[in-house]
Amino acid sequence: MNKKVTPYKDSSLGKKEQVTKMFDTISGKYDGLNRVISFGIDIKWRKRVVAIIGKNNPESILDIATGTGDLAINMVQTGAKEIIGLDISPGMLEVGRKKIEAKKLDTTIKMVVGDSENLPFEDNTFDAITVAFGVRNFENLEKGLSEIYRVLKKNGTFVVLETSNPTKFPYKQGYNFYSKYILPSIGKLFSKDRSAYTYLSESAAVFPHGAAFNNILKKIGFIDVENKPQTFGVASIYVATK
Repeated sequence: MNKKVTPYKDSSLGKKEQVTKMFDTISGKYDGLNRVISFGIDIKWRKRVVAIIGKNNPESILDIATGTGDLAINMVQTGAKEIIGLDISPGMLEVGRKKIEAKKLDTTIKMVVGDSENLPFEDNTFDAITVAFGVRNFENLEKGLSEIYRVLKKNGTFVVLETSNPTKFPYKQGYNFYSKYILPSIGKLFSKDRSAYTYLSESAAVFPHGAAFNNILKKIGFIDVENKPQTFGVASIYVATK
């Protein structure tokens, strides 16, 4: 199980409430910050997730921890008839709704406030489920993954895009320095909330990436599990089937 890391160390709130508060606070700046801190490479990673999902021509897709809807919007390229973006942060979803309306995609994409560990859907509902940069925010990782398994159809595809830690020199050392010192400073400059981006780097550092996350997926019941390291190992795409 992943070590518990929270955004606000002295808060009396639980992790879910803290994460919600954090993302509500930075929602207006989130998209711009993402482009800056990832040097825009996150756009390429999302395109790869879309390509993986699109191979199976899904009709219904659930994008968990959808945030401002970047991945959900990209998923329109798969031809899916129904795309639901779910997130615990109303602030992030409101930004996403405006983007979706501006692109006239609101008949295809629906944004829903919801908890990844208690999904408001029936068993075997979706052909595909995605999570981009969100599983490390689950309060109970195995519970969240079990809920995903429950609402995914048999033979459905589950894809996770998540940060990971490079293991080879000099990428490991460079990434550690960047995530510990540079990323929080950029976050504070843009959002005036250094704690948010300190949390994002800390949560990435303790997340069970690579083989460790593969093993958790297999424990839940997923099959054909594989991970695809991205850009020197600073992120990974995990693919699994129910």
